[in-house]
Amino acid sequence: MNGSQSDIRRLYRFNYLRHDVLVEGALLAQAIEVHTIESLVVVSDGAGQFKVLIHALCWVHAERLIYKLVPLNETHREDIKKVRGEIWDLYRDLKRYKLRPHPSKKEVLEKEFERIFTQKTSYQLLNAQLKRLYKHKSSLLRVLERPEIPLHTNGSENDLREQVKRRKISGGTRSDLGRQCRDTFSSLKKTCRKLKISFWQYLQDRLSMNNQIPSLGELVLEKSRAATDY
Repeated sequence: MNGSQSDIRRLYRFNYLRHDVLVEGALLAQAIEVHTIESLVVVSDGAGQFKVLIHALCWVHAERLIYKLVPLNETHREDIKKVRGEIWDLYRDLKRYKLRPHPSKKEVLEKEFERIFTQKTSYQLLNAQLKRLYKHKSSLLRVLERPEIPLHTNGSENDLREQVKRRKISGGTRSDLGRQCRDTFSSLKKTCRKLKISFWQYLQDRLSMNNQIPSLGELVLEKSRAATDY
């Protein structure tokens, strides 16, 4: 490939990515303008594209930074085991807090977070990862302010797993239109399931133009508002 062709392809990819960013930004701005969703929380694995609205960090992904450390000796192994045990003990306490939130418990959990992620061990790489996670304190402890949110992204990842399996078996789509069609219907099906609405009945309602079933977007907003009334 000559230089000019390479430059053209790079320019095409840049414009394509820029177009996606502009579209996503416009959609988010419209959603905020119409529905006032600034208070919604996005729980993610820490990828930059998900840091919108109010951000919370997945505890499972965060703990993997500790889990993946390779100890150099037995002392390091014991330090990793101890720290991981403390992190999961705190995680279980946060799960209990979600069920019965109380200001006094919030203070105790914040102090325990401080103790765990500011401690010094014999393993410098472990100390570095604890320091790195400590910088995300507000995102990891978002649940103390918003007990209704999940502590992990397992739910959204399970939603994507079906499509990943299909892609492994059947391959990808042949066109952008096919991809959009697949993604749209997959999203509609998953949303109907979460709202306990029959996807088949939803399709019949829309195709027959009866429109007896309310807008899925409105139902999602109603559910999210009800979840915050704790």
